[in-house]
Amino acid sequence: MAVCARLCGVGQSRRCRRRQRHNQQDQGSDSDMDDEEGVRIVATAECGRSLLDLPPELLVGIFSSLPGTELPNLALVCKTFRQILNTETIWRRRCTEEFGMREDLRKIEVVGVSSRELYVKLLHPYRHILGLWQPDIGPYGGLLNVVVDGLFILGWMYLPPHDPRVEDPMRRRPLFRIHMLESNKAAVECMYGHKGPHKGDVQTGKKDEFSTKCNQTDHHRMPGGRQEEFRTWLEEEWGRTLEDIFHEHMQELILMKFIYTSQYDNCLTYRRIYLPPRLPSDLLQPGLFKGTYGSHGLEIIMLSFHGPRARATKLTGDPNVPAGQLTLDVDLNRPVHLPDLEHQRSVEELSRLVLGVHEEAQQEAQSPDVAPQGVAAGDGAVAPQGAAAAKGAVDGGEAEGLELAMEAQSESPQPGPSSSSSSASSEAQPFVLPLGVMARNEVYPRTCKMCFYGTGLIAGHGFTSPERTPGLFILFDEDRFGFIWLELKSFSLYSRLTDQLAHAYAPNMERFEAMLRNMQSWTS
Repeated sequence: MAVCARLCGVGQSRRCRRRQRHNQQDQGSDSDMDDEEGVRIVATAECGRSLLDLPPELLVGIFSSLPGTELPNLALVCKTFRQILNTETIWRRRCTEEFGMREDLRKIEVVGVSSRELYVKLLHPYRHILGLWQPDIGPYGGLLNVVVDGLFILGWMYLPPHDPRVEDPMRRRPLFRIHMLESNKAAVECMYGHKGPHKGDVQTGKKDEFSTKCNQTDHHRMPGGRQEEFRTWLEEEWGRTLEDIFHEHMQELILMKFIYTSQYDNCLTYRRIYLPPRLPSDLLQPGLFKGTYGSHGLEIIMLSFHGPRARATKLTGDPNVPAGQLTLDVDLNRPVHLPDLEHQRSVEELSRLVLGVHEEAQQEAQSPDVAPQGVAAGDGAVAPQGAAAAKGAVDGGEAEGLELAMEAQSESPQPGPSSSSSSASSEAQPFVLPLGVMARNEVYPRTCKMCFYGTGLIAGHGFTSPERTPGLFILFDEDRFGFIWLELKSFSLYSRLTDQLAHAYAPNMERFEAMLRNMQSWTS
């Protein structure tokens, strides 16, 4: 700001300019300045030029390109700058570039809210709550996306489709909104319940954390009492009535979730989460998927890649395995080549293959010097040890993708199969679930690209006695994968979330991995 004042020949006040001249006389020169900055300012003064000599429209263009956080300081330089900063063009551009507003801001200004007021009183003060968040709802978790929508900042809670339609689009429900419709200051409203918007509050304290509070919880109540509230919630959450659910254990889980989640009354604490950045070595595009989890219904998981491993972390959870836990851990250095369809129908054959790899993985964990090995089953046989031996044991065109993936792992400085070789080049092979393996959704792909050994996390009620059990990761295509839980004899199908989530990606892999570690500590 001081440099700008020198350039335009003015200061914040007469006293400021008088003090500036006095300091110059005492110092005798600008010797205390940085050499480069001092030369530029002196040269400008000698030539008699200043920023004030520029046309106003050019100054508007210059100021429009500055971050909005710097403009209040710029307004303190002089009266001329302050007048130019009242130009709506500057603030329209800041709203568009910093917050991605695509609306015609001229139409918004018609309702009496200027772009400057929108930026200064709404967007800038609440900029820290934009993005993806996980609510603290015990083991159940959730997914909240806070976005800018016209004159509103909206908090959308994303809900999986009704069980078991895993490939249906996500549902979403507004939890709160912040707007400037009724006054010249931002107002927070709770959107929970069935009586319309009512007074709420948003509090920001710790970094990457905020909380919401409803000031009129009576708006959440229904005339028919808790019974009517439960039936309405069940219809929204599960798309059915209690009479439609014949499984007694499932009824207990549903009732337990209603009792647990309804006690919060939208007074929740949220912690920031990120989507994983994509790396060239990733098997497929990382991101969010919705998957089937038996009687618990559909849950949201985050798939990410860490060198030679793929990991799925729960964003929504259940009383057995809560949100934030690592539900799947896949070893991409251990591909499994499926046998023909006749042998695929045998759960004993699949168990023999996967458990063989599981034993080898445990042995290597105890003896780190042993190289990992792949598994082939062209004739139901386990391949010899080592990546090269696994490549040699797999024959036929169906194994081409696996060969390329193994080569990429040995040649690339970053571990893990490359997306170009393992995802795009692999040929589809027939796939069928073994007899006796339960599937929540019988509609699943009948061809797959690749299979890998992995482990899944299971636990008793209350996350008691957690353990990782072996299973098979099946990559169907870029947007779908599955996992066979051998011990449970169960199959989970996962489908990608296609919603465009704003302000969601991690700035770098280090921040993302730190977030994952924090997520597990929240629910452990």
